[in-house]
Amino acid sequence: MKAASTSERRFWLPVAVSLFAIAWGGNEFTPLLTMYRLDQGFSDVVVDTLLFAYVLGIVPALLLGGPLSDRWGRRALMVPAPLVAIAGSAVLAAGSDHAAVLIGGRLLSGVSLGLAMAVGGSWLTELSRAPFEPGAAPGAGPRRVAMSLTAGFGVGAGVAGVLAEWGPWPSGFPYLFHIAVTVAGFVWLLGVPETRADIPADKRAAPLREDLRIPSVAHRRFWLVVVPLAPWVFGAAASAYAILPALMSERVSSAPIAFSALLCLIALGCGFGIQALGRRIDRPGSARSSITAFGLLIVALPLAAWAAWSLSIPVVILAAAVLGMGYGMALVSGLLEVQRIATPDDLAGLNAVFYSLSYLGFAVPVTMAVASSWLSYPVMFLAGMTLAVMCLALVLLGSRRPRAVKAGPAGVSG
Repeated sequence: MKAASTSERRFWLPVAVSLFAIAWGGNEFTPLLTMYRLDQGFSDVVVDTLLFAYVLGIVPALLLGGPLSDRWGRRALMVPAPLVAIAGSAVLAAGSDHAAVLIGGRLLSGVSLGLAMAVGGSWLTELSRAPFEPGAAPGAGPRRVAMSLTAGFGVGAGVAGVLAEWGPWPSGFPYLFHIAVTVAGFVWLLGVPETRADIPADKRAAPLREDLRIPSVAHRRFWLVVVPLAPWVFGAAASAYAILPALMSERVSSAPIAFSALLCLIALGCGFGIQALGRRIDRPGSARSSITAFGLLIVALPLAAWAAWSLSIPVVILAAAVLGMGYGMALVSGLLEVQRIATPDDLAGLNAVFYSLSYLGFAVPVTMAVASSWLSYPVMFLAGMTLAVMCLALVLLGSRRPRAVKAGPAGVSG
């Protein structure tokens, strides 16, 4: 039988599976927040701090992993990421009674996710164009990255919630299941080729600080279109699957963990589904997809306020769905913008900056939990809508002026 050509091998697929598995590990913790709150007696502030803790692992891994992979290649930084994810799940399974141990596990999960997003995302993007896949559509890489991550976040949350609600060993078995999935993906990942094999020797020998320079960060469009959008990515997601389930825990007391998982699935499923529209909505040189993302958020936040006031299950589900759409559109819009702005030498670095900014959104639940002593959740959600309108105005202003048009690294002009 004739050997498959390079373009037929679909080298991007094992990387997508590893991104899926690592994202699973990053978000499997989320529906279990209700379990830690009800069964372990942790306060809302402690539980939301545990949710945010893995950002402390994500951001350094993003900011260091991305630029270092531009120097040493994608394989060297991405292949260890699933092993770190496995270690994180093992620690979380062993430490359900101790917040400090849970924080350690969350940090490991964050490191693995940071490497996956910055390095794995760049690797998958490069494998989704010539010479590895000459027939790939423009923008296929960023869309595959966004959909792999979103699918992992959603499936991981859904499976973990079901296993914790009705399975054996609620505080441990969900993590063991994730370990098995990640091992399978890791084995497949080992056969993927390097895409940065032609890195010049002088780049490898340059001072380490040179790797941390990301010239594309200075791009005007990055500051006026990408930066105002980025924190809303996970700010919207966290509102749907961390804040709303906590508010509803007494109303769904018969199965609170499963309900939390349901909201995760709804939000991330809607986010996954709307990303398919990103290609049709997005236009190089415009900000159509970013404007669409803010439009969804401006609708979602009053719905979230209504849900927090009424505690109605149908309203909560609707709010989670629209928040999820806002998350999905914001994520794919930001990745497409970054791909067009970055050069081949700092794509991973600029991805890292975008994701670092986006993960600031996970501070929203703990910030709102602390502020709830003075402000109600409906009021805070309405204040968020006002902030979203202000950010939209900035994006409209920033995208109005013409900018230089160049061919992006994936052949997308913008």
